[in-house]
Amino acid sequence: MKALLMHPDRDFDGDQPLPRQADALTRDLELPTLWAAMAGGDDFLLGVARKATLLGIGNDSLTVRHRQQVLADAIAHASEVRELYGLAVEATEGRKKFWFGVFMNYPHGVLINSVELLQFFVGMLRKLRAFAESRHGLFESPGFRALFTLLQTEFDDDYIGILQRHLKLLRFDGGVLISASLGRDNEGVGYVLRLPHEKPPLWQRLLRRAPPEYGFRVHERDEAGAQALGELQDRGINLVANALGQSCDHVLNFFTMLRTELAFYVACLNLREKLVAADAPCCLPEMADPGASRLRCTDLRDVCLVLKMGNAVVGNAVDADGRGLIVITGANQGGKSSFLRAAGVAQLMMQAGMPVCARSFAGERCTGLFTHYKREEDATLKSGKFDEELARLSEIVDDIRSGGMFLANESFASTNEREGSEIALQTVHALRERCIKVMFVTHFYDFADRLAGERRPDTMFLRAERREDGSRTFRLVAGEALSTSFGEDLYAQVFGAERLTA
Repeated sequence: MKALLMHPDRDFDGDQPLPRQADALTRDLELPTLWAAMAGGDDFLLGVARKATLLGIGNDSLTVRHRQQVLADAIAHASEVRELYGLAVEATEGRKKFWFGVFMNYPHGVLINSVELLQFFVGMLRKLRAFAESRHGLFESPGFRALFTLLQTEFDDDYIGILQRHLKLLRFDGGVLISASLGRDNEGVGYVLRLPHEKPPLWQRLLRRAPPEYGFRVHERDEAGAQALGELQDRGINLVANALGQSCDHVLNFFTMLRTELAFYVACLNLREKLVAADAPCCLPEMADPGASRLRCTDLRDVCLVLKMGNAVVGNAVDADGRGLIVITGANQGGKSSFLRAAGVAQLMMQAGMPVCARSFAGERCTGLFTHYKREEDATLKSGKFDEELARLSEIVDDIRSGGMFLANESFASTNEREGSEIALQTVHALRERCIKVMFVTHFYDFADRLAGERRPDTMFLRAERREDGSRTFRLVAGEALSTSFGEDLYAQVFGAERLTA
């Protein structure tokens, strides 16, 4: 049984290893803020949100479309989805009540525990089926419709009835019937659990002469005899106990996977509710295949900044279709890094099948997302900042491949402009030759000016907007780099304009 809510053909695999760049993405894009909003204080939701976001890079277009359809249903019927998630939580958490400690080391203990657990699961399956029967007509996505069809067809009354009868037999209220043969040295062999004899009607028992039977009774204080009988019983029920235990694991795995996949959509609902409360835009993006050179958005905002500041965050509109290189320059504290982070987080969210914080967003699927941001000085003094930057770049080059995306924020700023510009230029050229999309925030005028001089049609230049009075709009406009980053504006804010002109 498969839930098939996050993939059209398989379960979500949260145990697969995260990408090697996961830690860098988490740090540079401030992803813990996003995950905390999705979790709403629930550790299970937090874990699912983290894995789904970081593993989303590996999703294909069919998977993303499948999730968007399921998410659209979840948004339209949020209360029903939360109710369904509550049933999955009840099943997985309720399982914890059925544990008998040391008795689970014996077949009889496994059997008793498994019967009780399966009886509990039968009750939960009834609830799930009733939910599916009453809500099936509300949902339109293939994911939810397939799940509800599964619940209705696989767990109908006939199946539940058969399961209940088997569980009643396995309680062995009338004792355990086992057959065996004598082997070498009169050792018991071939233990087989048998169905109990049907009790004949009373009149047959009164008129029929019973066959000769031999038996014995074990004294209530005979511990050795009771232990011997217990071992005989365990031999007979061992195979059944193991099979029943595996059945419990199978059903539990279904409930666990259902909870996990529903958790992803509940987390998305939590995020959407927070964005709506902050009066921020939210949309389901359009995703093209790698190589389409597509990036077009309106009112794109840094979702992590929105979650911290609310509706004070300014959005950006960019039409970069056909551009594989975007160079971002301009005034200090003008919104360059925020836009880069907004684009990076939106890329992750799009490929995970999540909504993005924009009025509209259209991008292309990338084969891998990599960030190269400036870092603070190495506290251990094992290497300088420039050495550390080059080491991280080397790791990225080892992993990145055609169709990937590279986000650089003030890379190589730890060296002088001449050297930094040359290294940045060679890095960009090498990445573009391998068909890797690059977004580069820089203060190196020489680097940006040399790129502008190449007049390549696949290159776009954005500049942080600055008014005549030195104030920032935190919007990006099309424009090549200027020879200044207007650092004097910041100086004037800290020390005053009169000291700047003195």
